[in-house]
Amino acid sequence: MSTLKPETRALLMRVSTATLCTALYKRGLRNQFIQDVRPLNPAGPNMVGEAFTLRYMPAREDLNPVSVFLDRNHPQRQAVEQCPPGAVLVIDSRKDARAASAGGILVGRLLARGVAGIVTDGGFRDSPDIAKMAIPAYHHRPSAPTNITLHQAIDINVPIGCGDAPVFPGDVIVGDAEGVVVLPAHLADELAAEATEMTAFEDFVQERVQAGQSILGLYPPTDEVNVEAFKAWRVKNGR
Repeated sequence: MSTLKPETRALLMRVSTATLCTALYKRGLRNQFIQDVRPLNPAGPNMVGEAFTLRYMPAREDLNPVSVFLDRNHPQRQAVEQCPPGAVLVIDSRKDARAASAGGILVGRLLARGVAGIVTDGGFRDSPDIAKMAIPAYHHRPSAPTNITLHQAIDINVPIGCGDAPVFPGDVIVGDAEGVVVLPAHLADELAAEATEMTAFEDFVQERVQAGQSILGLYPPTDEVNVEAFKAWRVKNGR
C-alpha cells in the first residue's frame, strides 16, 4: 500500500532534483542521485512515485537461455505486472547497457497499468518509441542488442543499487530533465516542503539577478533589505 501523500507528490512534481540533492546533503545524504541516467524525453513532466525494484545479476548461460521468458514467473515479467500504479520501476542493471533492461512493449505495458515511470542504470531497446510514450523513462544509453548472456533477472522489490545510489522498496523516486534522485521514504514529506521553500527563494534570486542585481548579500540573503524584498515578493506572487 502506498504511503506517499498526494500533497507530497504534488509538491515534488514542482521541484528540481538539484534542489532536492541540496536538501539531502544538509542531512548528510550524499549518494542519492542516480549517476549517468538521462530522460528519454527531457521535455516531459517530473516523475514522482515510490520505488518498486528489479535486480539483475551477471548471467550464467546454462540458467539463462531465451526460453526463460516462457516462464510466467520470470522476475522481469513479474516486475512489469506487479509494479503498482503510481509507483516507479527502478532497475539495477549493473550499470551495463550492453543488454537491454526492457523494450517498448514492456514499457508500454507499464504505461497501460498506470505506473509513474521507469529507471534503469543500463539501457532500453526501442528507445525512440519509448521517448514518445506518456511515461517518464530514464536510462544510460540506448541498448538495441538482446544479449541475455550478460544479465539475469533475479529478484523483485528488494534493496538494490541503481547508478551507485541505494534504493529501497518504497523510497520516493523523483526525476526531472536532469536526472533522478532517491528520497528515503521517511524523509519525503519534509524534503518536499523544504525543497518547495528553497525553490521559491531561488526563483526570487533568479529574477533579481536577471534584473542586474549582484549576488553579494542576496545569495545567501545576508542583507536585511533582501530578506524583506523576498517577503514582499512572496506576497506579490502568492508563493
